[in-house]
Amino acid sequence: MGPLPYILIAAALGSAAAIPLEPRQGSNSTIQCAPVPSPFPSWQQLPQQSTLPDPFLPLKYTTPDNARDAMAGRGQGRVQTRDEWYQCRQPEIVQMLQEYQYGYYPDPSEEKVAATRSGGNTLNIEVTGPGGKTGRFKATITLPSGASPAKPAPVVINIGGMQNQPYLSAGIAIAQFDYTSVAPDSNAKTGAFWIIYKGRDIGVLTAWAWGFHRTLDAINMTVPEIDATRVGVTGCSRLGKAALAAGLFDKRITLTMPMSSGVQGLGPYRYYSMSGQGENLENSKQGAGWWTNSRLGTFVNHAENLPYDAHTIAAAIAPRALVMDQGTGDQFVNSKGTAVVIYPAAKVVYDWLGVGDKIAISVRGGGHCDMSGFTSILPYVQKIFFGTPTTKDFNSLGSYGSPVSTAFPWATAVPKA
Repeated sequence: MGPLPYILIAAALGSAAAIPLEPRQGSNSTIQCAPVPSPFPSWQQLPQQSTLPDPFLPLKYTTPDNARDAMAGRGQGRVQTRDEWYQCRQPEIVQMLQEYQYGYYPDPSEEKVAATRSGGNTLNIEVTGPGGKTGRFKATITLPSGASPAKPAPVVINIGGMQNQPYLSAGIAIAQFDYTSVAPDSNAKTGAFWIIYKGRDIGVLTAWAWGFHRTLDAINMTVPEIDATRVGVTGCSRLGKAALAAGLFDKRITLTMPMSSGVQGLGPYRYYSMSGQGENLENSKQGAGWWTNSRLGTFVNHAENLPYDAHTIAAAIAPRALVMDQGTGDQFVNSKGTAVVIYPAAKVVYDWLGVGDKIAISVRGGGHCDMSGFTSILPYVQKIFFGTPTTKDFNSLGSYGSPVSTAFPWATAVPKA
């Protein structure tokens, strides 16, 4: 395809791949999903759990009268099979996370996406929402040598910048969009997303995730040199939190790559004082309350009543791939907590689902958002995109040592898949 601009207008491609928001009965008619509570329980109606909540326990059975059994993996009504996980529990988790943290992701089937490509590497993206209002933003693409419609390259979409050259040299395209023109990092309801969805109780992390997805729509429409079946999303710090949300809410994302993401990303709400500055629900909500919806604010000073933690978010991405980057010199986020608590707890679920090789961690030296993190995870990215073998141990917790298994006692009672 030549560099001349051209346009395609279609319904957002994400609609066909959107994760269902309601537990549903699958092809196996014997599976009955636990009903999702309506309304969702408040913090007062949920048990206080000092350890990571059991990801196998549906919300209906997460009640104050069974807190000890729930934490130990003895709660009644736990998911017992992989089919139950995918047909019941995973959709419930995605809905629960929207209720309590992200806000409800807009239905992409109600959007129209238009994209033009100009100058070979600039994408002009227009999204018209259900109310007829149109938001606009731009993205750029950089193709590796040899990429063509006959030999399309995988792509990593990023916000905030990344280490481009090692990826381009590895045959991976780079895309980047202006996240501030999608939604500013503030309470200001301006930018492409808010033009369409102003008035909804949605966090800015979800707005940025929407920007990743609409950029992928535009790539699918206008860049045949990119293989839309091999897509990574990345960002660091608050932008890593957004990349995690992007991976959660769109099954087209092959590989989710949150870098130094911290709380509201892959940092734990519990065990928050293991390293770094003690980033937790309280100070993150006070400092940047707009990242998430208002419902999460009702759990301030009651974070142990949250029926999930960061491991639950990670587990809900399975069976798709997830790689975490953490720096031991990072003074801002709880890298140790992510490494020794969240990663191994999420890996329990990935292993149970039979996809343990689809979750990885890289514990490196260096500080917050050190660009070396991108080369640190690159061998795993190549493994996922190309099947390239790697000798690097992406299960190693480095100088942090071993998992803190007492943080997830339910792992001793994993259902027999």
